[in-house]
Amino acid sequence: MTKLSVNINKIATIRNARGGNTPDLVAAAVKIEAFGGEGITVHPRPDERHIRFQDVYDLKKVVKTELNVEGYPSREWLDLVISVKADQATLVPDAPEAITSSSGWDTINHKSMLAEVIAELNAHGIRTSIFTSTDSALIEGAKLVGSNRIELYTEPYAADFLKDRKSARNPFVLASEYAASIGLGVNAGHDLSLQNLEYFADGLPALDEVSIGHALISDALYFGLENTIQMYLSKLK
Repeated sequence: MTKLSVNINKIATIRNARGGNTPDLVAAAVKIEAFGGEGITVHPRPDERHIRFQDVYDLKKVVKTELNVEGYPSREWLDLVISVKADQATLVPDAPEAITSSSGWDTINHKSMLAEVIAELNAHGIRTSIFTSTDSALIEGAKLVGSNRIELYTEPYAADFLKDRKSARNPFVLASEYAASIGLGVNAGHDLSLQNLEYFADGLPALDEVSIGHALISDALYFGLENTIQMYLSKLK
């Protein structure tokens, strides 16, 4: 069964817009789990424009499912992930000023750096995942640097879903099958939504986890958080 990890960056963005602690990020995470969410994802950036480093420490105290911390593996980010002993660390090749993730790792050209980072995280018992495209050579690269999983960058699928859903999904089906065949777990995320999630998940039986934030939190404005989480879970079942 594919797990639903809810990315709560957007809740932090709303909080930070006014200062103070409304909405309460920690309380939201507790509610998300109570409503059926199977993981909490955060992506702290150096400028802390949404998730703050302190948020990660606060969340670790209350999250009972899995805490997935995404980010570029700077020394500061690594120290944070190791300090809280996140359940999963997802390495993303974002520049500090990036608005959102826009590509996967070149696991071949960054082999030495990624191998060093992965070894350090694995030594602390933290499951590792590398954000990647559907390119089989780059997926193999993730295996060679010691990662436990990959996270498939699904923006291309979402962009082409309404044009030709089968063609849009096919590269991800092949990538998922290849990753599973070489012993990698498979996660996916970016622009997955109520509209395109079910079709995507149906074609990837080896899909371990999806991480969804922007669309889910946006849908919650219309449908309510509890109802929205149940709607997303139904797409995965």
